[in-house]
Amino acid sequence: MDLGIVGQAIGLFAVTNVDDILILSLFFAQGAAHTGSTRRIVLGQYLGFIAILAVAVASAFGATLLPDSAIPYLGLLPLALGLKAAWQAWRHRHEADEERESGEGGPKAVEVAAVTFANGGDNIGVYVPVFATAGAGGTSVYAVVFLVLVAVWCFAGRLFATRPLIARALSRWGHVLLPMVLISIGLLILIDGGAFGL
Repeated sequence: MDLGIVGQAIGLFAVTNVDDILILSLFFAQGAAHTGSTRRIVLGQYLGFIAILAVAVASAFGATLLPDSAIPYLGLLPLALGLKAAWQAWRHRHEADEERESGEGGPKAVEVAAVTFANGGDNIGVYVPVFATAGAGGTSVYAVVFLVLVAVWCFAGRLFATRPLIARALSRWGHVLLPMVLISIGLLILIDGGAFGL
């Protein structure tokens, strides 16, 4: 395995996914009191990132699975999930924290995957030329390193969400922050991409 490619892969992943740690922390905080939420969040993160990799690899080797004009509309996914989370937070605003957080709720794997994929739409544009020039062998190294780093990112997100000071802040404000972050991400993707003529 070429250590130069491994180092480049680590740098590329870190630069293109730095915002995911905040989102993962919010998801982990939202699911803190829910059974099985860690498993669902990690599964969702992997599903979303594998979808990003699949589209990027296919595009790098000539198959356009997702036209460039469709990428800005991926912003509709986090926007819709953010609006849903905001509605649920507003609907349950008078419940005690214990009532809101008990039971088997928290983020679903498909929701985490959708946000990961939508937030990674710009990653696809960065990965395609890198994969195209790296060839099949280099691309496989990038993919392996990226998939290992997804686990590191999940660990870091969970670690941030469970630090006492951060955990207190997220448990108090997480139900407000998550919708705000998701809606902001959705709007940024739509506006930056020029969706709907924005």
